[in-house]
Amino acid sequence: MTMSMDLGAVAAVAEASGRAGRRGSSGAAVDGEVARLRRVGLRPTRQRVELARMLFGAGDRHVSAEAVYDEAMARGVRVSLATVYNTLKQFTEAGLLRELAVSGAKSWFDTRVDEHHHFYVEGEGAMADVEADQVALACLPPPPPGMAIVGWDVVIRLRRIATS
Repeated sequence: MTMSMDLGAVAAVAEASGRAGRRGSSGAAVDGEVARLRRVGLRPTRQRVELARMLFGAGDRHVSAEAVYDEAMARGVRVSLATVYNTLKQFTEAGLLRELAVSGAKSWFDTRVDEHHHFYVEGEGAMADVEADQVALACLPPPPPGMAIVGWDVVIRLRRIATS
């Protein structure tokens, strides 16, 4: 199966994720994030609510903890990098985010938690979604004794081709 994707669109996704969510604040947005956090059993602290507004207020995003921290600083949200990491992990455990291990020690977090896969542009940190029905896996190995396969993720790594 051949897939085509505009790499400019992939880069635009990454760039947009760095500045997404910089709209004015509203009480309704805060109330929505408070409700979202309570639904998954998380206490809606000021920092969690602010980070949730940033993460979920601008559509589907792929972000690193460092990018979230930088965005929080730019918005004047008082939060430490450690708190950002902890909050992203808590959101992941609660099912609000999906953690993606894409590039070594750096984790990415996806606000879209349904079943899907990813394009990743190496050297640029750009990531874009690939719909689940666009990827087929012919065979999975049997799981080790006492284990069950609960899912699988595909990351399709891309690199720009030098043009003449």
